[in-house]
Amino acid sequence: MEWDLGAAGLGVLALMSLGFGLFAQLVAARYTTHWIGAIATAAYFVAGLLISEAWFGWATEEELQPNVDGLSFDEVLLLATLPGIVAVVIVRRLGRKHHRHGGTFATAR
Repeated sequence: MEWDLGAAGLGVLALMSLGFGLFAQLVAARYTTHWIGAIATAAYFVAGLLISEAWFGWATEEELQPNVDGLSFDEVLLLATLPGIVAVVIVRRLGRKHHRHGGTFATAR
């Protein structure tokens, strides 16, 4: 496997990861750990690397458009963001349920 992700591709992936982490923090931090944004950012970044470089690393730039300096943008956007959003919503719902029943899963603000 050849890693061809350049600095611009890494930068775009980092911005996408930070945006997703901010979304996770805003949606779920009240009902779960306050580190959910950092956890989601790191998980999104690793998932994006694996999707772009391992799963779709065989494809050429012509086959995968748009390709941002080696980053398979659409594939990362679809395969990392959608399941990530579902996971954050599930964590929020489970946290809310646990929080309502007096559990210590989340700390009240």
